Amino acid sequence: MSGNSWKILLIDDDEAVRKMIALSLQEDGYLVVDAPDGDQGLRACAKEAPQIIITDVHMPGMDGIEVLRRIKDTHPDIEVIVITAFSETDLAIRALQLGASDFITKPVRDDALTVAIERAGQRYSNRKELKDYTDILEQRWMETSEELAKTFLFQKNLIDSSIDGIIACDEHEKVIVFNRSMEQILGYHKDDVIRKKQLHAFFSQREGEKVRSALYSDVFGGKNRLFLFETSMVDKGGTRIPVQMSASVLFDGDRQIGIVGFFRDLREVRRLIEQAADQARMLHQDKMISLGKLAASVVHEINNPLTGILNYAKLMSRILSSGGLPGDSVAKFQGYLSLMQSELERCSKIVSNLLSFSRKSGLEPSSVDINELLNKCISLSGHKLALQNIRVETNLAGEIPAILGDFNQLQQCLINIIFNACDAMPEGGVLTFESTFNPVKKMIHIIVRDTGCGISEDDLPYIFDPFFTTKIEGKGTGLGLSTTFGIIHRHNGAIRVESEPGKGTVFKLELPASAKA
Repeated sequence: MSGNSWKILLIDDDEAVRKMIALSLQEDGYLVVDAPDGDQGLRACAKEAPQIIITDVHMPGMDGIEVLRRIKDTHPDIEVIVITAFSETDLAIRALQLGASDFITKPVRDDALTVAIERAGQRYSNRKELKDYTDILEQRWMETSEELAKTFLFQKNLIDSSIDGIIACDEHEKVIVFNRSMEQILGYHKDDVIRKKQLHAFFSQREGEKVRSALYSDVFGGKNRLFLFETSMVDKGGTRIPVQMSASVLFDGDRQIGIVGFFRDLREVRRLIEQAADQARMLHQDKMISLGKLAASVVHEINNPLTGILNYAKLMSRILSSGGLPGDSVAKFQGYLSLMQSELERCSKIVSNLLSFSRKSGLEPSSVDINELLNKCISLSGHKLALQNIRVETNLAGEIPAILGDFNQLQQCLINIIFNACDAMPEGGVLTFESTFNPVKKMIHIIVRDTGCGISEDDLPYIFDPFFTTKIEGKGTGLGLSTTFGIIHRHNGAIRVESEPGKGTVFKLELPASAKA
C-alpha cells in the first residue's frame, strides 16, 4: 500500500497536538482524520475504516487504553500507536500487552512518528496478507499434509518477512512452517525443525499442557482459537522465553488438519517493566533529595520553638523549686503552658508537612484546592527561601474551583519548581506565585515567576528531558523537571516555560477544573 493510500485516525483532546501531527503526516502523503476524544474516535473508526490509529493515553472521558481495548475487540486488524509521557512506561507496557503496535512519547518528534508509522504499516500489511492467506487455507485446504506444506512454501517470502514468529503444524502437530522471526526467538534453524519436531517440543510439559487446554477452550478468543495468550517457550539452549501467542486450529469440515500460531517475543516488554520499576525508584529518589533540602532548612525553623519551650520549662521548674506555687504564679504557669502548647503545635505541623511530602504513593486523585496547595508549598519551603533572602509575593484569585488530582504529587511538582528558583537566585530575589481560572475553557492556571539567572535558548528545549541538568556535578540529578512534566501530564494538564538569561524564568501550569466547576 503506497503512502498516499494509507488512512490514519488521530485521537487527541489537545487540538494543537492534533494539528501538529496531522500536518506532519499529510506532508508525508497520508490521509488523516481526527477526533477530540475516545467516543468520537470510535465512531470515526467505524465510519472511516482507517488502517492505523494514533491515540493519546490521557483524555477526558474514555482514555487511550480503553480506546485501544475496544478497537482491538471490534477491529483487531487495525494497528494502534499510543502516545504517552516519558515517565509512563507502565502504561506503554499495558498498551503493548493489549496489542498496540508501538508507543511514542510526548513531545512527539517527527523521526519517532515516522518510524512508528512505518512499523505499524508493515505489521498491518503482514497481518492482512497472513489473514487473507489463512482464510484461503481454511476455505480451500488441500487433502494431505504434503499439499498443505506446498501451499505454505508458496507463501515463503510473506511468512519469512513477518515481524512475529510463525509456526504451522499438520494434523499430527509436526512442524511444517518455521519462519525467520521464529528462528531468532528460539535459536533453531528451520532445517533442524521442519518435519523433525512437534509443537510441544518448544514448551515445557506444564506450559504445553496449559497452551493446549487454552487453545481448545473458548476462554481466550473463542473455541479452537487463542488471542494474546501469554506463556513461555524453551529455546535451543534450554532458556525460557516469555512470549505472547495467538493461534488457530485449522479444519477441513469437521476434521482438524493443522494449527498455525503467531508469537511475539516479550523479553523487551519485560525489560521495560524492570525499567519502569527502576524509574519509579529514581522518581522517589528525586523526592527524597527534595525532602533532604527541606529538612536542612526546617531544622532551624524547629529549633526556635524548641528553645522557647525549653526556656519556659526552666522558668516553671525554678518557680516550683523555690518553695511552691504562689497564687500570682498560676497565671504565669497558664501563660507559659499556652505558649508551650502553641510552639509544640507549630513543630508538629512542620513535621507533619514533611512526613506527608515524603510519603511514597501512586496517583490518588481527590479534590484539590489550588490556593491551599500553593500556600502549603510556600509554608513548607518558607524557611529555605528566607535563608536565601528570597522574598515571596502572591497573587491568588479568590474564586477558583477545585481540580481532581493527587495533592502529594502536585506538591512535589511545585517544590521542584521552587527549588529550581532557589538555585537560580543564590544571592536572593523575588519569587511570585499567581493563580487564575478561565471559566470558558474551565482551566486553572498556576504561574511561578522568579528573578533569577534564567535559562539559555540552547538549553530551553531540553529542560524536561530526563537526566538533563545545567547544574554542576553533584548539585542536580536532572530528574526534577522531568518528574514535574510527567505528573502534570498524568493530570491531563500542560506545563510551559518562558525564560531569558539574566531576566528570570516563568513556569506556567495549566490543569483542568473538576467536572463540578
